[in-house]
Amino acid sequence: MAPDPLKRPQLAVSASIFRDGKVLLVRRARSPGKGLYSLPGGRVEYGETLETALAREIAEETALSVDIVGLAGWREVVPSAANTGHYVILSFAARWRAGEVALNDELDDARWIAPAGLAEFDTTEGLAAMVDNARRLLVP
Repeated sequence: MAPDPLKRPQLAVSASIFRDGKVLLVRRARSPGKGLYSLPGGRVEYGETLETALAREIAEETALSVDIVGLAGWREVVPSAANTGHYVILSFAARWRAGEVALNDELDDARWIAPAGLAEFDTTEGLAAMVDNARRLLVP
C-alpha cells in the first residue's frame, strides 16, 4: 500500500517581499489559514528547487517578479485542532522587481505595509519574526 501523502509533512516556501521599505501581506481565501494575513508562497512541487518553487508561487498568487535574496528562516506547522496538515515552510527575503499585485483565487486581499504595522493585522503564527529576519537580510 502506498503511503498517504497527506500523512507526510509538506514542504512549502514563502517570501517577505519588500518594495520601498514596505512588505507585502496577503490574506488567505481558503484553508489552511483562511482569513489570516500571511506571505505569498505555497508547496514545492516534485523536482523543483526551492527558489524555482518560490518564484512560481509568487507569480501565480500575485503576478509579481522578485529577486530572492536569501533564506530568512523556517517554520513548522504540525497537525492540531485548527490545522490538519503538517507543513515545513522555508521563508525567504525578496525584493520586488516588477509587476503590480493581481491576486489569484487563493487570496482575497493584499497590502503593502510598513513592517512596524504588522501588529494591526490578524496574521499566521510567527509572521512578524519572519518578516524581521527577512528585513535584516536586506539591510546593506
